[in-house]
Amino acid sequence: MKLFDLHCDTLYRAFFENGGLFNNDFHISFDKTDDIEPYIQCMAVWVPDEFRNKNAIQLFENCRKKLNDELKDTNIKIIYSQDDIIEIESKKGKGVVLTVEGGAVLGGKLENVDYLAKCGVKIMTLTWNGNCELGDGIGVEGAKGLTNFGKSVVAKMEQNSIVVDVSHSSVPMFYDVAELSTRPFCATHSNSKQICPHRRNLTDEQFSIIRDKGGIVGLNLSRGFLREDEDKACMLDVLRHAEHFLSLGGEKTLAIGTDFDGTDIPIDMTGIESMNKLYELFLKHNYNEKLLEDIFFNNARNFLLRF
Repeated sequence: MKLFDLHCDTLYRAFFENGGLFNNDFHISFDKTDDIEPYIQCMAVWVPDEFRNKNAIQLFENCRKKLNDELKDTNIKIIYSQDDIIEIESKKGKGVVLTVEGGAVLGGKLENVDYLAKCGVKIMTLTWNGNCELGDGIGVEGAKGLTNFGKSVVAKMEQNSIVVDVSHSSVPMFYDVAELSTRPFCATHSNSKQICPHRRNLTDEQFSIIRDKGGIVGLNLSRGFLREDEDKACMLDVLRHAEHFLSLGGEKTLAIGTDFDGTDIPIDMTGIESMNKLYELFLKHNYNEKLLEDIFFNNARNFLLRF
């Protein structure tokens, strides 16, 4: 099976729990990925709402150092360019895309977008659930959209080929991005609000806007995003969300954004080693392999090759 996963919190968890990316009891442990080839994993530096200014950028630096140290002298490549993606796929290898979850990492300084780009960051979620200098997240009551600084950041990200990620954005922020963006944007780990009315999920209109802009949406494995009775959430619920998004013409829009190590996952999954089971479940429900390769790998690959 080929897998391109748009979001996980494994790097953040490894840093704060003083763990590793190998031989751990996390959702993702690279030693459990032998049967996934090629495998490209987006690893986010999550910036919680309480981290601001120097503390936020220091958190990024610490996690980035952790990633470099962990992957040094391994066969897993940190991806800096489109050529890296092409090479990993051709060699059926493994790679990591560095991303950031939370625009607070910028510390309110526009020039830090340039710095993130130099560090290899390819995707940045504009907010987490609260607010930051860029605007309001989905958890803010009476939320507003992008601040003037946030609008400047979106433009600067596009200039630096850093993908704008609207997962966690408030509804007004989403529509500001849709209006202002000149390049495709994404929701790395969000499901369908039509199937499960969680505040973090996307309406049909929001999904269609991302689709029409040429963006992508990653299916999230979080129990609470899959069904209202989250204690019963299972892989079949992932299928339900996929089927709904596909009914909206999402064949080239739908991707995978597991949220591994950042949430509680379906009761019949244990982590990265369960992704083959999920793939097989789709096959059993008459999904053809071409469509599944698009959802599990090609759509994310093709999207990032454009940046």
